[in-house]
Amino acid sequence: MRRVAVVGAGMTSFAEHFALGIGDLLPMAFAECAASVDKGLWVADIQAAWFGALRTTDGFGSGILAESLGLAELPVTHIENSCATGNDAVRNALYAIASGAVDVALVIGADKLRETAQKDMLREWESMTRHRAWDYELGLFAPAGYALHVNRYLHESHATREHLAMVAVKNHRHGARNPKVRLPFEITMEQALQAPIVADPFRVYDCAPQSDGAAALVLAAEEVVDRYTDAPVWVRGVGLGLDSVMLQHRPDLTTFPATLRAARRAFTMAGLSPGDIDVAEVHDYFTGIELMSYEDLGFAERFEGYKLLETGSTAVGGALPVNPSGGLKTKGHPPGATGIAQCVELFEQLRGTAVNQVDGARIGLAHNLGGPTAVSAITILEGPGR
Repeated sequence: MRRVAVVGAGMTSFAEHFALGIGDLLPMAFAECAASVDKGLWVADIQAAWFGALRTTDGFGSGILAESLGLAELPVTHIENSCATGNDAVRNALYAIASGAVDVALVIGADKLRETAQKDMLREWESMTRHRAWDYELGLFAPAGYALHVNRYLHESHATREHLAMVAVKNHRHGARNPKVRLPFEITMEQALQAPIVADPFRVYDCAPQSDGAAALVLAAEEVVDRYTDAPVWVRGVGLGLDSVMLQHRPDLTTFPATLRAARRAFTMAGLSPGDIDVAEVHDYFTGIELMSYEDLGFAERFEGYKLLETGSTAVGGALPVNPSGGLKTKGHPPGATGIAQCVELFEQLRGTAVNQVDGARIGLAHNLGGPTAVSAITILEGPGR
């Protein structure tokens, strides 16, 4: 396969964009992405696009992208894979370029979740999962479903509710410096531990806020990279992993097999190991998911992820900074854009231009988990100079 690089990256703020539709957000993300291409980007250079979105409230997804960007002749593929949509869109574009089908591709994602109240969103999820609609009738919406995993994990490990709060405090500290996050403020341990309960053990500050936003990347084949930049960020590996959607079919709730499978494939493709990662954007839709994912991604031994928090390893300045962007926890989580936004952060980290810059970052990993917990997608990137 041909080598593939990210040559441009950009995103909107993740916020309550009540006055904007997806058709407004997409051009904003694309404009910033195009402006980041060092030697310039001609729209005509783009040969195909992969569009990640779960909820295209403005109409037909692919058509929205083509129309809003004025690219009516561009072939657009709509990707929808739950919360793993963004990194799965990267994976699909990578395969197209690596195979030789196209030389330059746009990967872009967007969603608007603030148009629908949580109580109404449950009904929408039910219609998309009729074979297990009883889950939602019983109230097993996202916080409750993930809470089953995290409660079991806390029961079997030495991790505590305080460690979940440490994740929240860390990511709020990182996000407070990022102008594009939904919640740009720091919190204390006391605030995290005393906030109202959403679904035990999750309190308000353990949960990512619903948000609207868009993010975009331009990917190019090795043969044409020099037309766009002298500092490409190479895509070293991608992986997608699946698991049963039925919790009663899971023999162990303290791990996410989808992440294990995605990580194995991504690291194998990259020819790297977890110890090679310098910075990571990990799916922290809930704080306990970040904690458990330390182990599934190979950053810590089984039931020892909490030690990374206690030693400060996952904070900026530590041995393996996780979510220097502020993560979903402070940015918010428009699913179609989230994984792509993670790669936008890594693009900046690996080129040394990030707001919360990790010193010496050379290799980064982006991770999504959704379905809920039934699908995971991972992208591994390497900075210039390879």
